[in-house]
Amino acid sequence: MTDYVIIGDGIAGATAAETLHNEDEDASITVITNEPEPLYNRINIKEYAKGKMPEDFIRMHEESWYSERDIDLRLDTNVWKVIGDENKVVLHDGEELGYDKLLSATGGTPRNLPIPNSDAEGVHNFWTFIDSRRIRKDAEEAETGIVVGAGLLGIDFAFALGHNDVDGKYLMRGNRWWRYAMNEDGAEIIHDELRDVGVEPVFGEGVERFGVDRLGQVTECVGSTGTVYDCDMAGVCIGLDLSTEHLDETEVETDEGIIVDEHLQTADDDIFAAGDVAEFHDVLLEQRNLNGAWDSAREQGKVAAKNMAASARGEEMEVFEIVPKYSVSHFSMPFMSLGSPTKGDEYVSRNYGEKKHRRLAFKDDRLVGAVLIGNVRPVGVMTRVIKQKQPVIDKKDALLAESVDADEVLSD
Repeated sequence: MTDYVIIGDGIAGATAAETLHNEDEDASITVITNEPEPLYNRINIKEYAKGKMPEDFIRMHEESWYSERDIDLRLDTNVWKVIGDENKVVLHDGEELGYDKLLSATGGTPRNLPIPNSDAEGVHNFWTFIDSRRIRKDAEEAETGIVVGAGLLGIDFAFALGHNDVDGKYLMRGNRWWRYAMNEDGAEIIHDELRDVGVEPVFGEGVERFGVDRLGQVTECVGSTGTVYDCDMAGVCIGLDLSTEHLDETEVETDEGIIVDEHLQTADDDIFAAGDVAEFHDVLLEQRNLNGAWDSAREQGKVAAKNMAASARGEEMEVFEIVPKYSVSHFSMPFMSLGSPTKGDEYVSRNYGEKKHRRLAFKDDRLVGAVLIGNVRPVGVMTRVIKQKQPVIDKKDALLAESVDADEVLSD
């Protein structure tokens, strides 16, 4: 019998557990999570925060799902450290678990602003289901709010404010939303969508401190320009610190995340990583990459589990390869990012009238990513182009055509 331990019960960890159950009928599988509830849909918590979806639609697994598959689920449990040369996981209460193969799908924790009163009542991160519940509760009572963090989590918080009729200000240090993937033309479409729900983008603005009342409740935000913004609640959505410290006493290499190869295996042959925390060798980009998209994390969980089982049996392992897709459901038009839209060394874009825009990212003359607004029909063709890894910069006009001709851009 092979002992598998999985740290993390997000979509990567839960998918790995299910895959191992299917791959190895004699497996002993333990899933450890620091959350108080089993797997839920992290994509849909934004809809819950907006008041658009009930709790029951967010949950994906009950505890019985694990017991029916002979998976030992440890809720509310923290991993203190992994002792690599002994193949042991040490829990916060001192209990030790042995393993033959270990998967770290630990994700990360939201970064906080290093400013006064960043921990005040009413100042929120937006990462867990618990966060979403707190945001929804506060938003139902708040009149004013601010958002910090011009990325995909920030836009979720901004629309939670708007859909709960909170007068919001969205503070961005740069001149546009998601500036590493979007140009000004595309971002302005999103800015108008924000304004339509009552959230005003404020550019070139950071945060110096939060002001609080005598009970410690946030009441205002003082911007880096000196402007004071009233706020009954605030969202700090400035990224994650990836959870790697539990592997400090192993041979595993870490940088921003846990460094793994194309098989999602670390420098320790018995330890694998998947999901947000995996800094994997991207065979399409031909470099290390991090990707927290839901479909990428799920596929990583599946591939990592197959490779853990294959490694335990001494068999050949599978290469992880995916063109991730991320859609944003808040807008009045479709929005999708594809591949790695922030990793290009050359970009081209085109507008197609109101609320239609496309931006393509090329690296070494190959298409590596795209952002599509209003018309997402070319996603299938572009996915195939990215997978081909062929130079297509000379076909950029065809790729920017409103209706992309597959025969024109796909080589044999």
